[in-house]
Amino acid sequence: MNTLQKTLLALATGSLLTVSAQAATTYSNGYTGQPYVGVKVGQFDLDIDNADDPTAYGIYGGYNFDQNFGIEAEYVGSDDADYRNGDLDAKTYGAYGTARYQFPNTGLYAKGKLGVAKTEVEGDYTVGPLKVSNSTSDTGIAGGVGLGYSVNPNFGVEAEYAMMDSDVDAKLLTVGAHLKF
Repeated sequence: MNTLQKTLLALATGSLLTVSAQAATTYSNGYTGQPYVGVKVGQFDLDIDNADDPTAYGIYGGYNFDQNFGIEAEYVGSDDADYRNGDLDAKTYGAYGTARYQFPNTGLYAKGKLGVAKTEVEGDYTVGPLKVSNSTSDTGIAGGVGLGYSVNPNFGVEAEYAMMDSDVDAKLLTVGAHLKF
């Protein structure tokens, strides 16, 4: 990596942190709005015959406007799963509104989300000498519920179950960790 690339990377990182700090708003109850980014891993449950459920991995980010409401976007992809002597890949992109309930005097919270997600599934397999490729992509309503724990003001962990309602009904069970700015 040359000096120019390092400099641009440092400037971009500094700008992101500055924008994050300036984006924070203090509300009358003393809560400061907070952006966050995280990673997750889990398992897809796809409604496809003769297919193993692929392992899921993803990234997500969002902004809590106050202690109860926020927005979140995520990308979740999969590894290759066995499908009719071939491979199956799944991806989902989602944007959600979130609601949280903070359990009193603990770091524990319940989270719900509702929004839209695009789900893409692609499968390649062979039948005799023939190689067959199938793919489907659809956008539909998606939602999920989860349970999280704020380890400290800047770090939390979550377990979540989400459903994407489209041509391929996909369900997703994940655990993740996120950093708050």
